[in-house]
Amino acid sequence: MADFEVERSFFKQGYRFIAGVDEVGRGALFGPVVAAAVILPAEWFAGRRPEWLRRTKDSKLLTPMTREELAKYIRAQAEAIGVGFATNLEIDRKNIYWASLEAMRRAVERLPRRPDAVLVDGFEIKDLPYVQKGIPGGDKKSFTIAAASIVAKVLRDRMMARYDRIYSGYALARNKGYGTDEHYRALEERGPTPFHRKSFKLQAEKKLF
Repeated sequence: MADFEVERSFFKQGYRFIAGVDEVGRGALFGPVVAAAVILPAEWFAGRRPEWLRRTKDSKLLTPMTREELAKYIRAQAEAIGVGFATNLEIDRKNIYWASLEAMRRAVERLPRRPDAVLVDGFEIKDLPYVQKGIPGGDKKSFTIAAASIVAKVLRDRMMARYDRIYSGYALARNKGYGTDEHYRALEERGPTPFHRKSFKLQAEKKLF
């Protein structure tokens, strides 16, 4: 269950603007990795927080409708939000690990307010000029990271819906670019688009039995 335990420990050390950072789309076959950085109001750490925050958790555990609703609250009430991307071309040129960290770095750099500290889902972002803490499974432990997860997921899902209108036949609005059977069948029939990750395995494993 997410809470503000880590945020409170930083707040007690004098850090007020604490950003949570997460990315989505790491395992997809299509499109960019999308990251978000979110700074929530520090007064929420002490308990004066909105009712909707109780439902904030890892975006993968929420329904699309709930994610959209919570993203609307987060955008309206957060102190600051930044988003970052790493394209499929960058993923192919470097690797997905680099691209995930780079998307998160860009999200932090695009915050309209400079953070005092950064909480990262997973591992710290190398050479980021802020106090950091990497938290494996952080989107399940920190409200701030969970909020970033929701913002990033909603944004990427909307991107996939737009791409679906351009590249029909791959069911991107349904599979969000991930390797479903339907997506693999479309790749076999149509081949990859310019936004597919050529460095990923774009053929499904053939079952012999």
